[in-house]
Amino acid sequence: MRKRTWARSATLTVAATAALACVFAPNGAAAAVPAAAPQLPPVTVQTDETGTDGGEIFISPNSATSRYASGVEILSHDGKKVLWSHAVPAGQQAADFRQQTYEGKPVLTWWQGTNLGGAARGVGYVYDKHHRKIAEVRAGNGYFADGHEFLITPRNTALILAYEQTTADLSSIGGSAHQKVLNGVVQEVDIRTGKVLFQWNSTDHVPYAQSEQPLPASPDTPWDWFHINAVKPDGHGRLLIDARNTWTTYEVSRRTGRILWQLGGKASSFKVKAAPGQILNSAGKIFAWQHDPQPLGNGLYTFFDNEAAGAGNSGSGTVSELPYSRVVTVRLNTATHEATLVRSTDQPARLSASSQGNAQTLGNGDLFVGWGSLPYVSEFSRSGKLLFNAKLPTDVNTYRAYRFHWK
Repeated sequence: MRKRTWARSATLTVAATAALACVFAPNGAAAAVPAAAPQLPPVTVQTDETGTDGGEIFISPNSATSRYASGVEILSHDGKKVLWSHAVPAGQQAADFRQQTYEGKPVLTWWQGTNLGGAARGVGYVYDKHHRKIAEVRAGNGYFADGHEFLITPRNTALILAYEQTTADLSSIGGSAHQKVLNGVVQEVDIRTGKVLFQWNSTDHVPYAQSEQPLPASPDTPWDWFHINAVKPDGHGRLLIDARNTWTTYEVSRRTGRILWQLGGKASSFKVKAAPGQILNSAGKIFAWQHDPQPLGNGLYTFFDNEAAGAGNSGSGTVSELPYSRVVTVRLNTATHEATLVRSTDQPARLSASSQGNAQTLGNGDLFVGWGSLPYVSEFSRSGKLLFNAKLPTDVNTYRAYRFHWK
């Protein structure tokens, strides 16, 4: 067994072949900038033991201060070297950086824009294996792409999210008759043509009363009642749509948009229980304020279970249903309408991520986790042993983190 700690300097956060700090223009060309320009933040590896998957690490660090640039980067399997990086312009953010397949070839993809986590405006970028931009994806029908999801399908389409601000009559649930609200929108967009092939809006399918988010004091303050944060194919023409502020994941027909079942929240289709050695949260639920549902097959799913929300969600500081965040594995039985919590992987220091996060099941069965608003990424073995743990600086986080074998 080996255990090492690496601290890489900020000078390693530029592309390995570059001799000076650089940014990348929209056409993929590198442009020289003053050496004093902020660089992407360093990563300190705290745990590195044998048995990790070995793929490269994909992160999209965003800095809350001007000390570091925000952007995307690929790290070596042990986090020691930066293999490629791309700093975004000041004032912008990047999210959901990963390897995907487009037109049968491996590509790099990410979202880039402003106001990630709110009424965002941005663009999805697709780069080829030579790090050249080959496509851009924008939302259609007057919407703007949000950074929570940019997923390419086998049909060479992209599943993306957007937020819609409108006004709703909430008098039936004790609110204003003219309350500003933020609805969640899913689109499937043809990458080559930009044509919207599918669109789903939360307000057409989910009652406002299912929200766990308190009403704002003023009707002019937009109520983020749904907070859509993920969409995934679940096979057989179905989509998994996740909403943080209803504590619910919805399975939706790709053909009609109808909700087929929902897990969590106030109107769950399933009775929930915990397997021996597992625990439900203080509300008797499997998850709360969750992100990133991932179908594993055979009725198994993983979810990034935040179990906490920041002041922007509660209105009164951080609130929680468990004192730490975790990744949960759930078995769904649609015949008996039972959902069983079968496994939990807790944040190594038992800290709470009040926003963001993801969990990727790797080819060798390990679990790779980006801890969202906490500045950590981790890898766990099938047995739950911590194999890898790395930390970004304070006030820096990566919305999601992945491992891929990128050559």
